[in-house]
Amino acid sequence: MSPYSLSSPGGVQTQVLALARALNGLGHKARVLGPCDGAPPETGVTPLGASIPTFANGSIAPIAPDLACTLRTIRAFRDEEFDVVHIHEPICPGPCQTALFLRSAPIVGTWHAAGGSKAYMTPGVRWLATRMNIRTAVSQDAKDMAYEALGGDYEVVFNGIEINKFQDAKPTPSDGATIAYVGRHEPRKGLEILLKSVESLPPNVTVWIMSDGPQTEELRTKYTGEARLRWLGPVSDEEKISRIKGADVLCVPSLRGESFGIVLLEAMAAGTPVVASDLPGYRNVAANGDEAFLVPPGEAESLARALTKVLEDQELAQGLTEAGTKRVVEFSMERLAEIYVEKYERAIAIEKADPDRGGWRGELSRMGWPFR
Repeated sequence: MSPYSLSSPGGVQTQVLALARALNGLGHKARVLGPCDGAPPETGVTPLGASIPTFANGSIAPIAPDLACTLRTIRAFRDEEFDVVHIHEPICPGPCQTALFLRSAPIVGTWHAAGGSKAYMTPGVRWLATRMNIRTAVSQDAKDMAYEALGGDYEVVFNGIEINKFQDAKPTPSDGATIAYVGRHEPRKGLEILLKSVESLPPNVTVWIMSDGPQTEELRTKYTGEARLRWLGPVSDEEKISRIKGADVLCVPSLRGESFGIVLLEAMAAGTPVVASDLPGYRNVAANGDEAFLVPPGEAESLARALTKVLEDQELAQGLTEAGTKRVVEFSMERLAEIYVEKYERAIAIEKADPDRGGWRGELSRMGWPFR
């Protein structure tokens, strides 16, 4: 289950959909529930209504905390009779909180966010957290944040990536050296740091800027005279992968609030060197120090030097690519799916051993919900 609109691009949504595909590939029957703005993005998705853009963790989250979404969530759980429910960002308002309250099956919860949120600090939210059988977090930072807010025990489980999608993609052709940027245009993602660094880059460099956000118009106006920038706007997943693979380097200049470097893994799977901010979340991926060139966050000159070095030093670029290619294998979505299957089975066993805990199949019928 995703708390965020599955029609909007985002790291959590990507993980939810890809994990479901991997689980189905292993022979399990996985269905994704979540808000959708328009038609569901693929088969196997139950839409729960439109989202409402909401400020959260320095970004805009497309969540659905309205009554209509709540009623659709109740109906979905009554109709489907799931064996286990996997909730991503479990405490997020909307269908995730509804699922925790109803608790119609054993629950595994996964925390993705890092950086702190006062929304967690309420007695009611703490009670909802106790409704889960197993709690996981995608990184130590995400675990620390959840524990500080809610207490409890958490198992760290990495984010996964569909490696073949990147390895098999055709690269977008380019003229001269090319830097790719993928990320929402908002302060914490550090796009302006990259734009400031451009004036110190070699003259033949082109920067592909994908996506958009609240800073787009401001930054486009501010850097309107910089001919080396290509503002591509929102792109399809296929084009994103193609441009990452076609670029000479992927730049990830985030300033804070990153619990896991999934975009770094995407570049590694595509065989593209990475220059990124030296954040704890990104060190979850570049753990050995040679899978990505890490620089102090917020320093445009340091970023420019690093980008120039990777673009001009082919031996360095090749070393980053080779180390990244080896590293990304550890984060395959198939491996992640197998890990979660074990947790699902354990959650079911925990529930059966403690039937008085509440929930379990049939609870909605006993409550008399008439939603059909």
